Amino acid sequence: MERMESTVSENKWYVLRVMGGKEKKTRLFIEKEIDRLNLNDFVSRILIPTEKVYQIKNGKKVSREKNFFPGYLLVEANLTGEVPHIIKGVQNVLGFLGATKGGDPVPMRDAEINKILGRVDEMALTDESISIPFVVGETVKVIDGPFNSFNAEIESIDEQKKKLKLIVKIFGRKTPLELNFMQVEKI
Repeated sequence: MERMESTVSENKWYVLRVMGGKEKKTRLFIEKEIDRLNLNDFVSRILIPTEKVYQIKNGKKVSREKNFFPGYLLVEANLTGEVPHIIKGVQNVLGFLGATKGGDPVPMRDAEINKILGRVDEMALTDESISIPFVVGETVKVIDGPFNSFNAEIESIDEQKKKLKLIVKIFGRKTPLELNFMQVEKI
């Protein structure tokens, strides 16, 4: 039996649907199966696109990773021969995204994958990305500082500096306040 050969240049990115919430476990299962069958030439990378999200909990800044495509993995592979069937047979895998249901997996366009990979690299570099969209006029709860637990109305938003100009009512009087995004939370 002659050995199938694959060059990394033939590898393309595919979207793999998996059970939601089981992305990390599924990636591990696939990696083990690929190693066991010695198919590392055919599957070069398996990626779970995540971003860091920051919150304030008990006055401390905490970060957690959040999937920005829950239920999906990105797989860089050369899907020849049995490779797609082997991957589809792994626990928690629902199948590849294709043009038609049950059809051949369709590779992602370079522009799409570069955008996603760029975003992933960017997230790794910029730890300070806070994805908390606020709206002027919205009422938020102050969770840090002397006005902790007060409700405040957003008067203006400075996205560059990640600051909010707020109005807090204290003893019936409106008091202006400037806080950063992390010192308030949505109600």
